[in-house]
Amino acid sequence: MGKFTSGLYNRLVIVIPYAWLLLFFLAPFFIVFRISMSTTAIAMPPYEPVFSFADGWAGLLSKIGEFSLDNYTYLTDDPLYFNAYVSSVVIAAISTFLTLLIAYPIAYGMAQAPRGLRPTLVMLVILPFWTSFLIRVYAWIAILKPEGLFNQLLLSLHLIDTPLIILNTNTAVYIGIVYSYLPFMVLPLYSALEKMDGTLIEAAQDLGCPPITAFWRVTFPLSIPGVVAGCMLVFIPAVGEFVIPDLLGGSQTLMIGKTLWNEFNSNRDWPVSSAVATILLLILVIPIVFFQNVQAKAEERGK
Repeated sequence: MGKFTSGLYNRLVIVIPYAWLLLFFLAPFFIVFRISMSTTAIAMPPYEPVFSFADGWAGLLSKIGEFSLDNYTYLTDDPLYFNAYVSSVVIAAISTFLTLLIAYPIAYGMAQAPRGLRPTLVMLVILPFWTSFLIRVYAWIAILKPEGLFNQLLLSLHLIDTPLIILNTNTAVYIGIVYSYLPFMVLPLYSALEKMDGTLIEAAQDLGCPPITAFWRVTFPLSIPGVVAGCMLVFIPAVGEFVIPDLLGGSQTLMIGKTLWNEFNSNRDWPVSSAVATILLLILVIPIVFFQNVQAKAEERGK
């Protein structure tokens, strides 16, 4: 009886997250995928065919033949979407790399700080989350605009003669993404570095290893899980980011999030925007699944 109860409890524990994923991830994804195979219509909703459970299963199945892949073909014909995908991936990759360069020293310093001080440092890292994300992005407009605080500081120090044009450029987008997603990189890195055994560095130095070499051969390899987790947490949302490129990048910044918003709201082309969102999801999910498989095989070889 005890084993049966334990087995039932274990199954229930597994069922809950799978049910959550089914309800809030797979079901919305299939709805979006289904709309992406529809055609645009001047109606509400602005696509056809429209599923109705009132028609029964026979009515639902009869409409499957009306689906097409024309929207996906349209995406391949228009270079705008390909350029938007490439630009989004490039901007997200550069932003992730810059975030890693800034976050690693911060996380390393937090991990080396006295144990009693670490909770305060963690709180300071997550402190920006107490303010609205939109307000924080708007604040960067006041900082980066030609008459903003940053240019005023440089002018007062006589480092420049004319204000720098930073707002409405990709540079402003990089700054906004790095600032906004920095905590997502710092926290996984801190978690990995804080658990590291400090005696390993001492052993490496006792064997004649210089501090820099000990860092690259001991510290950094042990922190790779945190590096990967932080990069995933920054790169994935940065690819589909809309608010930051819209407010800081202006009309010249091409990212798939802005393209998706224009198709959905301005053009009211739900099928094409759903196709754009489906491809974006595949671009993000496939590398993650591939990486997980590689990691699983590496762990099996290690055992």
